[in-house]
Amino acid sequence: MEQVMRPVGVVEEVVVDEVAESSMAGISWAAVLAGAIASCALTLVLLSLGAGLGFSVVSPWSNSGVSATTFEIGTGLYFIVMAMISSAVGGYLAGRLRNRWTGVESNEVLFRDTAHGFLAWALASVLGAILLASAATTLIGGATSGAVQAASASQTAGPMDLYVDTLLRPNNPTADNTANANSGETRRELVRLFTADFRNGANGAEPSAADRSYLAKVVAARTGLSQADADKRVNDVIVQVKADLDKARKAAMKLAIWLTLSLFIGAFSAALAATEGGGLRDGTWGKRALRR
Repeated sequence: MEQVMRPVGVVEEVVVDEVAESSMAGISWAAVLAGAIASCALTLVLLSLGAGLGFSVVSPWSNSGVSATTFEIGTGLYFIVMAMISSAVGGYLAGRLRNRWTGVESNEVLFRDTAHGFLAWALASVLGAILLASAATTLIGGATSGAVQAASASQTAGPMDLYVDTLLRPNNPTADNTANANSGETRRELVRLFTADFRNGANGAEPSAADRSYLAKVVAARTGLSQADADKRVNDVIVQVKADLDKARKAAMKLAIWLTLSLFIGAFSAALAATEGGGLRDGTWGKRALRR
């Protein structure tokens, strides 16, 4: 067999490069952690900014502010922009701050830089789910509670109380029949009944025929309506409850889709930014750009 002879100096250089590559870790966890922390911090800043912008475009007055559809689309697009910015910054730092590899081929360096950005994004996502969840909930919940507290400061209403109010609204309001219709025990009973019947509302659950009949009798007795009008009111309220539950389900579905899309785009942005940061770290960014 034919043997390829190399000069002694070339052999020594190859051996030194292989030893240097084997002794150098393929990943810099310190750089990955730094990028992930920076990404989490920037996400929190952008989240607070987005909450402020969201409340500035929403108005309690009719025909004022943006529509619900526009608000949902704007929120989803903001999630994507927020993920792109925070992930790109974290990925860039992970690529720029990593150790320099000697004796490693350019394709391997490109792969390692991409992996650094992806790992920084993954770690930031995990840290964000663990650490930022409570902070984000407190931030958004604190802002919304201020707007709601003025309207319900004297009430401890649950999600079904509004529908019970509609059911027990007197036909001819007076002080006596209003107090009678809204007696505490009757309200609590109907709230429990509605809550149990609509607990699985996303699956099409609704009050049974027996519950509908009982509801109509209670409404007729408490409001002074005829039995036919009481039946109609019960049916109207049940239809409204189902419509509201379906609207909430669709809103949650759309939010989940926007979040998933933002995560994918964030991963791509982090990986791409890490390759740019690594190229600038090694002074090969211009060569990579020309090669692309």
